[in-house]
Amino acid sequence: MIQTTLPPAIFLMGPTASGKTGVAVDIVSKLPVEIISVDSALVFKDMNIGTAKPDDETLAKAPHHLIDIILPTEAYSAASFRNDALRLMAEITARGKIPLLVGGTMLYFKALQSGLSNLPEANPVIRAGIEQEAAQVGWPAMHTKLAKIDPETAARLKPADSQRIERALEVFAVTGKTMTALHQESSGEDLPYCLLKIALVPSNRKALHGRIAQRFDMMLANGFLDEVRALVTKYPELTSESTSMRCVGYRQALEYLAGNYDVTELRDRGIFATRQLAKRQLTWLRGMGDIVEVDCLDPAMHEIVLQEIVQFIKG
Repeated sequence: MIQTTLPPAIFLMGPTASGKTGVAVDIVSKLPVEIISVDSALVFKDMNIGTAKPDDETLAKAPHHLIDIILPTEAYSAASFRNDALRLMAEITARGKIPLLVGGTMLYFKALQSGLSNLPEANPVIRAGIEQEAAQVGWPAMHTKLAKIDPETAARLKPADSQRIERALEVFAVTGKTMTALHQESSGEDLPYCLLKIALVPSNRKALHGRIAQRFDMMLANGFLDEVRALVTKYPELTSESTSMRCVGYRQALEYLAGNYDVTELRDRGIFATRQLAKRQLTWLRGMGDIVEVDCLDPAMHEIVLQEIVQFIKG
């Protein structure tokens, strides 16, 4: 076994369409692990096709914790994830198994491993002021303003990313400190586990882009638009600004259903947004340390990952 007093845990990370779920299901069939989903989209009930949620057959073979836990009208934070994941990891360890944390929401992985930054609660008055200013000058101008205050955060955000630009400006207005500075002052609560961090990364970015396009086309063919129609019927309070509808593909689908563009543009916008998500995920992974990289395009990927985990367990 592992030569440490800390119990083992495994991170299986990677960009969208890298094959994480397939590998995880394979691992469950061969090793004493339980899967914890690390995906900010899979927490929502009734959002299945657009989130590429594992189907019932897959979940029967390999149950996933933290899937389908809240309604699309509710919100779920990195702090909520950390609390839930720590509780589940302790329970899994007590059962004599190894927690296998699988997903692509890199902020959740960071929050779990390094603790949370001391970010303030939302301030409605300051937020209203930011929104009023944005209504006058536009979000690209607010992005430029943020770049002067906190260039590192601004560099990660698109000029149209109103939600995150607003939050970064709000944090600075409330605390006098930038989001970057507060992230560096994280709580420092180290994860009490011996970690193996595996990242599934593509040796060829264009090949990953091909997978992304193929997956989006499959989502459309499998009834993604019908799913979104059903969502807005069941939850009429949903808008493009709802947390759940900010998941890749859903906002574009809502805009299509509103008549903003045709299905060809929906496809183009959805694939582009997914590619941008993959790019951000890979950027996060490059910034993380102690990672075992495995080429997600390698036909032997499953065997390579399994071998890494077996070696880790044996120590």
